[in-house]
Amino acid sequence: MNGLSDGLGVAHPGDDAAAAKRALRDVVLARRDAMADTQRHAADTALRSRLAALPAVAGGRTILGFASFRSEIDTMPFIAVCLARGAVVALPLIVGPHHMEAFAVSDPARDLVPGRFDIPEPRPELPLVDPGTIDVVIVPGSAFDLAGGRMGYGGGFYDTYLARLRTDVPRVAIAYELQLVERVPREPHDLCVDTIVTEKRTIATGCRTVAATT
Repeated sequence: MNGLSDGLGVAHPGDDAAAAKRALRDVVLARRDAMADTQRHAADTALRSRLAALPAVAGGRTILGFASFRSEIDTMPFIAVCLARGAVVALPLIVGPHHMEAFAVSDPARDLVPGRFDIPEPRPELPLVDPGTIDVVIVPGSAFDLAGGRMGYGGGFYDTYLARLRTDVPRVAIAYELQLVERVPREPHDLCVDTIVTEKRTIATGCRTVAATT
């Protein structure tokens, strides 16, 4: 069942946003965890192909990506493609509450170690990447809507970090179709994404264009 048609994520007046997020996150992540291996492999392959073909990604000199964890889309083949074409690939490291930094990796097998919650993170002695040099950011998340609404995993790390990037840096989310919902509950500090890439389509949300004109 597609998240867009199941009513998940519709916020009703008086709903507590944090509680609504937790409930929605649990449902969507359970759905993602339940994907069959064959379905996941085919979806990952198609999604990575779409992602790599995006002009902002194909032409990006410095890319902020992320190392996948648990049932997330496998990003390692994408990271390898970017490194092979000579791009600088930065990956996030949590350094404090709501605070992450990006470090350049050249060999993920050597440069990544288990971090908080056992999420693969770059070793802190690697080169620190200045947020001002990043050309495109690949954003993870638990659920998204077609207007660019994003729900992460509850730590607030990306909302804080994205605000430090240049305003022209594209925010590209990657997600399975089953992670798309009718509406993500949003709070004032929640930042939207410009593009969502799934295994089936590439969605231009126009979220920041809309925000700038309203």
